[in-house]
Amino acid sequence: MIEQPYVYRHTELVEPDWRRLPGWAAVTGQEWESAQWQRSHCVKNIRQLRAVLGDGADEAFYADLERDQAERATMSMLIPPQMVNTMVPRLSPSDPGFTEALYADPVRRYMIPVYSDRKTDWPSHPYSSRDSLHEAEMWVVEGLTHRYPTKVLAEVLPTCPQYCGHCTRMDLVGNPTPVIEKLKFGMARDDRLGAMISYLTANPGVRDVVVSGGDVANLPWPRLEAFVSDLLTIESVRDIRLATKALMGLPQYWLTDEVRSGMERLSAIARARDVSIAIHTHVNAAQSVTPLVARAAKAMLATGIRDVRNQGVLLRGVNSSADQLLDLCFALLDDAKIMPYYFYMCDMIPNAEHWRLGLGEAQQLQHQIMGYLPGFATPRMLCDVPYVGKRWVHQAARYDTERGISYWTKNYRTAVEADDEQALEREYEYYDPIYLLPESGQDWWRTKAADLAAADRVPAAAPPEPIPAPA
Repeated sequence: MIEQPYVYRHTELVEPDWRRLPGWAAVTGQEWESAQWQRSHCVKNIRQLRAVLGDGADEAFYADLERDQAERATMSMLIPPQMVNTMVPRLSPSDPGFTEALYADPVRRYMIPVYSDRKTDWPSHPYSSRDSLHEAEMWVVEGLTHRYPTKVLAEVLPTCPQYCGHCTRMDLVGNPTPVIEKLKFGMARDDRLGAMISYLTANPGVRDVVVSGGDVANLPWPRLEAFVSDLLTIESVRDIRLATKALMGLPQYWLTDEVRSGMERLSAIARARDVSIAIHTHVNAAQSVTPLVARAAKAMLATGIRDVRNQGVLLRGVNSSADQLLDLCFALLDDAKIMPYYFYMCDMIPNAEHWRLGLGEAQQLQHQIMGYLPGFATPRMLCDVPYVGKRWVHQAARYDTERGISYWTKNYRTAVEADDEQALEREYEYYDPIYLLPESGQDWWRTKAADLAAADRVPAAAPPEPIPAPA
């Protein structure tokens, strides 16, 4: 047998025993599978995390976490029990080595970041930005980003059942933190959603709508069903994607009778109109794929929707090796029937440098995973370049590895470039984490950062001015 860099072995999914955690030792299976119980027992602060873990984690860990929340965190803590339970799944808090395992755990690394995780020399890139993809600049009505010629992003609400530390929409989503005040929608929700439908009705060039936020699982089901039903009446709309990390973080919600019957109604209408509805979820680590997650994904497929797909994010220490990525992809594909689809490079938001990979690393990962998965299920590694959009990591026009600057071109104009004659010829820049660069590159950036600071061009901590509501 030829030895291979990666060896495939089918692994049965396992639901970790939540009763190993002192705070949930008496929780019944019926309670655990209740979406209402899960929501009402989310971990929202250090006190609640202590209550769940008991005396299992060292005091130094909680001090590390407390400092991060005070000085670095761009997202407030909100973690459903389902996600907490997948952290250190094989140890009880009373077991030796629990704290060390908690520090190393992939899910903990991005859901409960601590101060010692962050880079001290370059915690943020000089060009990091609160709205790193400039989505709000491209709002055609509040919350509706028309970035691509045929596609729009509908941010229907600014909350999620869980808050990821690396959230690309940290500018809008979630509660304020000590270091970040959040942008707030100005329009009433129903007025905003109505304005989105009006815009799409008047613009038949849009065929693809991503319904996101936030997370659609936080929009009351009757309102979400009504919004998707309205989309299905627009003749030009042919693809609808519902974005929800909660398919993994709160699968109990997607298994409720209300949601399953509602998705069946929407799927029936979509099939009659020859429209595709898909669910896009966000799973970053293989241990997050449990039997409950598989049940939820299969329940959604059984309603008649087109597909359930995964859009992960490349995060150092979470899925930054080929083995981690392939283990995750096979867990998704084999037992949950979730299609591995994209892995994005982590966006250039503040305090994210410890998570971000360099472009060269992402290119190498794309090379390393090829040939193991079926072609239709081999995910693409993407760099979401500001003002350009999604690009395969090998599509850079050129790459200065000394300074960590990649240059990209585009083949369409965004909503803010309608009159820009140079938009299709210009090169747009993307930046590697500076600490990965050779010393000469780091020296160049030290000078550059000082010049930017002197010119007051470093992104400010204050939120941008809200975009006025359309007349």
